[in-house]
Amino acid sequence: MDPVIFIYIILGLLVFLVVWTILIYNGFVRLVNRAKEAWADIDVQLRRRYDLIPQLVNTVQGYAKHEKGVFEEVTKARAQALNSEQAGDVKGVAQSENMLSGALKSLFAVAENYPDLKANENFLELQRELSDTENKIQAARRFYNSNVRDLNIRVDSFPYNIIAGIFNFEKREFFEIEEAAAREPVEVKF
Repeated sequence: MDPVIFIYIILGLLVFLVVWTILIYNGFVRLVNRAKEAWADIDVQLRRRYDLIPQLVNTVQGYAKHEKGVFEEVTKARAQALNSEQAGDVKGVAQSENMLSGALKSLFAVAENYPDLKANENFLELQRELSDTENKIQAARRFYNSNVRDLNIRVDSFPYNIIAGIFNFEKREFFEIEEAAAREPVEVKF
């Protein structure tokens, strides 16, 4: 074989490997950014939820002044959820969100005992807003988890795992609900 042709073959293979590496690297960057975007969507909806909760508590509190323990539980769970979110720990956020959901269930249970409250326009609007926010949080969680799934598959798959190892692309944690009871739909009756 002619040495010049051999050199062209080697150069062609090197160019192919460099282009292949760049394409895989850019694919990882795209997947990581999608996962970050999805987490930001969850963050936006959680913030909206955290802003609605004090309004809801204040509205119910006006009707049920003697249910102080429930209001303190909701306020405490909201504060813990905010702290977990600011820490950026996916597992911690999921756990604190489970606590907050439970506290909100208690709040709505208290609200059931007050017929005037159930007819209050402000309360009904807050309830609709919270329900809409819960739906958006669920959609954002699904979007985040699907992006994390895609990234994790890529990190684990050959030959992508070679590039992932070289450039330190790592698997991400899913946003999961750990409590079996929290997996059940929230039932709110008014």
